[in-house]
Amino acid sequence: MLTGQLRNDIDKLWEKFWTGGITNPLTVIEQISYLMFARMLDMQEEMAERKAARTGKPFDRLFPDTPEGQLLRWKNFHHMSGKELHRHLKLHVYPYFASLGQHSEEEGLGTEGSAAQALGHIGEYMQDADLEIKNESVLVSAVEMVNNLPLTQSDVKGDIYEYLLSKLTTAGINGQFRTPRHIIDAMIELIDPQPTDIICDPSCGTAGFLARTMEYLNRKYSSEAGTFTDEEGNLHYTGDMLEPYRDHINKQMFWGFDFDTTMLRVSSMNMMLHGVNGANILYQDSLNKSIKEHYPEQEEDFFDVILANPPFKGSLDETNTNPDVLGLVKTKKTELLFVAHILRGLKLGGRAAVIVPDGVLFGSSKAHQQLRKELIENNQLEGIVSLPSGVFKPYAGVSTAILMFTKGGTTDRVWFYDLLADGFSLDDKRTELKGEGSNDLPDAIARWKQYRKLVEANARAEDIEQAFGDKTQKAFVVSASDIASNKFDLSINRYKEVVYEEEEYEDPKVILDRLKGLEKEILADLDELEGMLV
Repeated sequence: MLTGQLRNDIDKLWEKFWTGGITNPLTVIEQISYLMFARMLDMQEEMAERKAARTGKPFDRLFPDTPEGQLLRWKNFHHMSGKELHRHLKLHVYPYFASLGQHSEEEGLGTEGSAAQALGHIGEYMQDADLEIKNESVLVSAVEMVNNLPLTQSDVKGDIYEYLLSKLTTAGINGQFRTPRHIIDAMIELIDPQPTDIICDPSCGTAGFLARTMEYLNRKYSSEAGTFTDEEGNLHYTGDMLEPYRDHINKQMFWGFDFDTTMLRVSSMNMMLHGVNGANILYQDSLNKSIKEHYPEQEEDFFDVILANPPFKGSLDETNTNPDVLGLVKTKKTELLFVAHILRGLKLGGRAAVIVPDGVLFGSSKAHQQLRKELIENNQLEGIVSLPSGVFKPYAGVSTAILMFTKGGTTDRVWFYDLLADGFSLDDKRTELKGEGSNDLPDAIARWKQYRKLVEANARAEDIEQAFGDKTQKAFVVSASDIASNKFDLSINRYKEVVYEEEEYEDPKVILDRLKGLEKEILADLDELEGMLV
């Protein structure tokens, strides 16, 4: 959690960017990312210098050991004046990022899973880094703020970046937009990733799902000694019980794909600031046939867990789409293709939680029905959480749902949950709400865990029916045979039963008599008023 002072500092800087002419929030985050990258490179060099001084062994320098090379280090340029600083960053520091990125791409930078390698990963996406802060006072303020950030504390680093990302309020042109973090957290808890899993987001954006998964694991695997409270009463989790899995976490656990280099820069930084040094954040259009050439292993039967909110809109050129995905579902619609791609990417027994627009659940086209049939008959479609239509405001008012499925097997029944409130108002402001009935997410998670416990204990069908058979409740189950007989329609309203209360009305004669009485009273009042005017 961030201290109030840190939040204030970030808010003030944000305002300065805005008044200084940079109004795109992604550009602000990108520019702050470059400065954080510059400072972290210097921190990495300092650490290596201290280690070399202690051991007496030489080390590979990130910065040339020349006066010009040393001037590229944060500690040697952050105090420069506005004009000098602007010129130095533009002509020397940022071009150095580009050369470092090229070096990292060709030869690597640091040992696998190391912080230096993580900086190298980010460096690969810094090759087209450009200083867009034209206002010198804004630049000085930005450098001052980044210099004061507690970047040595990994949990705080992650919070800083999360707070910056929370300010993203514009949808991208490709239909991508930021998934609210409380929805991400709920999906992670529903899937319950383990520290031995290999986890992927095929359209990772800012790596929200991956970074929040790391936070979830830190919370779950922190001992009492590894949990502490800061001076403002915020709880911090060190994840000290994750040490046996640290190598796996750093090198192999996290995979994210995107074809927007700005997003790749931001997500690489996000993962590093969440303490994951070797996250595999990679440039790739997940639906393009080139994935078979670039990442043949990851394209099929590779991941234990996939968490995603893929782009909803747009249609693809079939000639460039992965033919194996088209074999599962013949369509141009990205939302259907992504679900098919996710199914292919999972190992047998791998599980996924994916946000889809409601059209996926009830669309009547051949492709829609084909995909739903595949999920039901050749895999285990386990749960569907219907989300209220305002969840993605102000970006879009589209109704969505979370699909939860496991690769392989067949579906016996599907668990549905009708989520009416997510803790925030469903208008463009999305104001946080308090009080009873304002947030169904904790209940949805609790009811899902109750259902999964019954399933994993091989409970009798009657016991599951007794617990979740009432279709007037928010949580209920529907048999796969019922779904199949409805053309595999998965919309919750198809199965939810609404209880109508009988309204009782007075006899029409009684209502007419009352109206006549009122009419007489009005006429009497008018007569009285007329008498006053004579």
